[in-house]
Amino acid sequence: MKVLVTGGAGYVGSVSVEALLAAGHEAVVLDDLSTGHLGSLPSTVSVVRGSVGDRQGVRELLERERIDAVLHCAARSLVGESVAEPAKYYRENVAGGFALLDAMRAGGVGRLVFSSSAAVYGVPEATPIPEDAPLRPVNPYGETKRAFEAALHWYGGAYGLRSISLRYFNAAGATERSGEDHDPETHLVPNVLAAALGRHELVVFGDDYPTPDGTAIRDYIHVADLADAHLLALEATGSGEEADVYNLGSGRGFSVREVIDAAERIVGREIPRTVGPRRSGDPPILVAAAARAQDVLGWRPRRGTLEEMIGSAWAWRRAHPDGYRG
Repeated sequence: MKVLVTGGAGYVGSVSVEALLAAGHEAVVLDDLSTGHLGSLPSTVSVVRGSVGDRQGVRELLERERIDAVLHCAARSLVGESVAEPAKYYRENVAGGFALLDAMRAGGVGRLVFSSSAAVYGVPEATPIPEDAPLRPVNPYGETKRAFEAALHWYGGAYGLRSISLRYFNAAGATERSGEDHDPETHLVPNVLAAALGRHELVVFGDDYPTPDGTAIRDYIHVADLADAHLLALEATGSGEEADVYNLGSGRGFSVREVIDAAERIVGREIPRTVGPRRSGDPPILVAAAARAQDVLGWRPRRGTLEEMIGSAWAWRRAHPDGYRG
């Protein structure tokens, strides 16, 4: 199978390219490199610098490379930025996504796996969160993911597009080649490790939640396990439902304090931190009901401990102290 990976030079996309190649597939990357890094990809991978919003350019790429399926990871993904600049998020995540779908229709490519998000749920009524829970995003980022998922449903019925949307919870960890290198960095694990390196002091947003240790609980999943799910989902688009949705999570949660404690054991020293106020809209607990992906796709996370996730991220950071710029 030959797969176009949009956003393939990003964190999740680059690890998915690794997995595709290891499984014997071919990968072509489309990335505007605004947040991605060429250094995350093997030199043998064909990289086209461009936007999914370039309908004609993407169509020509699909036809020229004889693409079989698309793994769509390209998106703006900063919640705070989406609140401040919703036009940017609707333009790139929604309008750009529609341009990609139109290019696929014109180019005769009828299979797509979409990198969605648990942000589509907003503040859930209960956890673990099943796929049929109400979709009530509380920010433009989550709303753009919900809107594109809805489009996939209707495109499937009208045009026969076979798609799978994968709702990620919290990606973490690294492979030997690829790790997290964002600017700004908003994810907990790399911020904890940056604090361990003395880059900044860690801020814990709230320690008065109704949880066992007072800090928020989240479902973390190793980025390499996400890549495994991408492979299974791409294969599943070869037949079956026109549009389907799966949560990707471990089905269990770790608190912020548990993440910090595990990181301190791994790095061998105390990590400085301060406690700040809760962030608006942050629920106490977000954990996936992940049985459906296991039952239907046959996917199971194989690297689910904090030691594996944080340990791999720490190994990558020590090997790349300045990220890909080094």
